Amino acid sequence: MAVKLQVPPGEKISVSGGKLTVPNNPILPFIEGDGTGPDIWKASVRVFDAAVAKAYGGKKKISWMEVYAGEKSFNLFNNWLPDETVTAFRDYLVGIKGPLTTPVGGGIRSLNVALRQLLDLYVCLRPVRWFKGVPSPVKAPGNVEMVIFRENCEDIYAGIEFAAGTAEAAKVLAFIEKEFPKEFSKIRFGTAAKVAEWNKSAGLAVSHGDTVQVGVGIKPVSAEGTERLVRSAIEYALREKRKSVTLVHKGNIMKFTEGAFKDWGYALAKTQFRDQIVTERESWILGNKDAKPGISAEENAKLTDPGYDMMTPDQKAKIVKEVETVLKLASTHGDGKWKSKLLIKDSIADITLQQVLTRPKDFDVIATLNLNGDYLSDALAAQVGGIGIAPGANINYVSGHAIFEATHGTAPKYANLDKVNPGSVVLSGEMMLRYLGWTEAADLIIKGMDGAIAAKTVTYDFARQMEGAKEVGCGAFATEVISHM
Repeated sequence: MAVKLQVPPGEKISVSGGKLTVPNNPILPFIEGDGTGPDIWKASVRVFDAAVAKAYGGKKKISWMEVYAGEKSFNLFNNWLPDETVTAFRDYLVGIKGPLTTPVGGGIRSLNVALRQLLDLYVCLRPVRWFKGVPSPVKAPGNVEMVIFRENCEDIYAGIEFAAGTAEAAKVLAFIEKEFPKEFSKIRFGTAAKVAEWNKSAGLAVSHGDTVQVGVGIKPVSAEGTERLVRSAIEYALREKRKSVTLVHKGNIMKFTEGAFKDWGYALAKTQFRDQIVTERESWILGNKDAKPGISAEENAKLTDPGYDMMTPDQKAKIVKEVETVLKLASTHGDGKWKSKLLIKDSIADITLQQVLTRPKDFDVIATLNLNGDYLSDALAAQVGGIGIAPGANINYVSGHAIFEATHGTAPKYANLDKVNPGSVVLSGEMMLRYLGWTEAADLIIKGMDGAIAAKTVTYDFARQMEGAKEVGCGAFATEVISHM
C-alpha cells in the first residue's frame, strides 16, 4: 500500500561539501515510535518547539512531518518500513525517531539497523554526561563525560549470519574446510565425526545426534569504513577542543579485523592530521627528549619500551627507527609543543570497560567498532542515570544525513500511561538542534534539563531513587523542563 505523507509548509535542508544549509523553517521528518513512543514524542516536541521559540523569538520554527515505521506503520499500511519513510529521511536529510519494535519472525532484522544501513549512517554518536542530581550507581558520575563514535555499518552488525543446520551454513563450512583447512580445524564441532566423537566421550546417547549444528557469522571490517569513522571522531575532537581520541578494539585477539581497525586509525591520524595530533607512543618519545635533551635514540627506545633489552636485534632496530622518525617532528611537536596536540591512543575493549568505571577521566572521545560501541555506550549510560536518559544519533557526515533517536526500547507495558522519562528523545533533539547549528536552542534544553532535575521534579525512574523528589508524568516533566529554560 502506498503511503501518502503530509508535507507541511517549510523548506528542505541542503548540503554541500559536507556542510549543511539550514533554512529558518526546515522540514524535519519524525517517527513518534512504538509503545511509549507517542507519550514521549508529545512531551519532547513541546520541549523542542519551546526552546526554538525562546531562542529565536519566532524567527525560526521547525516544520514537523510525520513519517511511519514500526507497529503504527504496520497497522496502517501493513508495512514495517515503507519506502516513503526512507525516501523522506533521504530527501530531507535530518530527522528524529522514537523507539521502534523489531518485527518478529523474519523480514527486517531491526528497523533501526535497516535505516542506518539504507542511508549509510556510518557514525552512531553517543555523548555521555551526567546531570547533577540524577541517581547513579557510581561514586563520581560527574567524572563521566565522553563521546562515543561507534561504527554503524560493519562488524557483526552487518548481519551476515547463517543459522546452524541450514544448507547455507553447511555451504559456508564446506567452503572453509576446502579452501582454509587450517582454519577449519579450529571449528571444534565442524564435522559429523567430531560431533560423534564428543557424544561418545561425554556418554551422550542423544544430543543433536551426529549432525553438525554450527552457526556461522562474518565480521567485515574495512579500511574505508574505519577511516571515515576515525576521521569524524578526530574532526569532532579538534572542533570541540577535546583532549584525546581513544581507539577501542580487541586487536590482541582479532588481529586482522579489530587489530586492523587500530592500525588504520593510527595511520589516518598521522597522515591526515599530522600537525594537529600526537600519538601516545610519540608523546613518550618526545617527552623523553624534553626531559633529557642529549638522550640517544637507543636510550629513548629503552625508556619507551621497557622490554627493549629482551628483544631480538631486529626488534630493537625497529624501535630505534621509530624513535628517530618521531624525533623528526621536532619543528611542530618538539620542546613541549606536543602537549597542546590532540592525543591519539588505543585501548583493549575489555580493559576499557573496566577503566571507564575506575578511571573515567582518562577517556574523552572514543572511536570503536560496532559491537564494542554497543557494550560501551550502554555501560556508560548506566553510570550517568540509565538508558532512559541516553541520547543518540546516526550520522553520515559526508552526505549530511542524520537520524537522531531514542536509545531505549519501547516499554509497551507503560504505553499510554504518560509515565516514562522522555529524556532520551529530548536530549537526542538537543543533539539534533546542535547539529543544525541552532546552538542557542540546544543550550536552552540543557538548561531546562538541569533545572528540572535540580528541582527534583522528575519521572518515576528518578523519583524512586531521589530523596524528597516530586514524581510527575512524562508530559509534566516536559513542562518542568520548559519552565527552567
